[in-house]
Amino acid sequence: MNRRAPSACAAVLLAAALSPFALPRLAGAQAESQPSAQEKIVIDGSTTVGPIVKAFAEYFMTKNPNVNVTVSESGSGNGATSLINGACQIASMSRFMKDEEFKAAVEKGVFPVAQVIALDGLAIVVHPGNPVADLKIEQVREIYLGTVKNWNELGGPDAPIVRISRDTNSGTYECFEGLVMNKAKMTDEMEYVGSNGAVRQRVQSTPGAIGYVGLGFVEGVKALKIGGVEASAETVVSGRYPLARPLFLFTNGYPALGSRLQQFVSLYLTEKGQEIVEATGFVPVTQY
Repeated sequence: MNRRAPSACAAVLLAAALSPFALPRLAGAQAESQPSAQEKIVIDGSTTVGPIVKAFAEYFMTKNPNVNVTVSESGSGNGATSLINGACQIASMSRFMKDEEFKAAVEKGVFPVAQVIALDGLAIVVHPGNPVADLKIEQVREIYLGTVKNWNELGGPDAPIVRISRDTNSGTYECFEGLVMNKAKMTDEMEYVGSNGAVRQRVQSTPGAIGYVGLGFVEGVKALKIGGVEASAETVVSGRYPLARPLFLFTNGYPALGSRLQQFVSLYLTEKGQEIVEATGFVPVTQY
């Protein structure tokens, strides 16, 4: 992967992730003596971030057998709510917390702290047999507005477009709404599904379908170029791909240094954490 020329956005995210508060006690901390009683770390939130935190959890529990890490994928909004209500220690989110979520958290004595654990590209995907290979953001918007209804209007076959979207509680939906739709209302001719995997499955089985997923979910479908730029780790980290975003873990305050929770949320800064992020199809913020 070429990271010699990271974008300003990626550089800022990397600087935030590598703050002095995040640096102490990285991979070696997992090798310390285990606690006498089993500890629990509960994670809830984004289906996009799900593959990363599930892989983190599996690895972390092999190194810390007295720690039980559970991962739920109820959506970014529900992850924020769970953290606010004390139902989880970590909210995994594919977007930043909203002002109203911060307000609700503070009112309950919860002080959300964000860790940027990876970068992601929002891939626009179609059926593998669709000959269309490249669209502009404006064309994708027109599809989801309902003004473009047939693939033949875009140089494709004479076939109606089947629009697939994430549910409105999804962080991926909100990123698409901001980056592509400019907050414009999508057409009523829309099919909503509950996860990135469901989008992929629907697009893969429907020749006329179009959807949007995180980079880790493009296997089995065709990711379109956007404005001539393919969706890849290289184009995301360089800033060339226009539909890019950070992925977050939120905790209530910064975890106590040396705690299992702090070790877990710092895993993305380790060499193993980088390997996991890359293996799940996303873009790490570290370079080893």
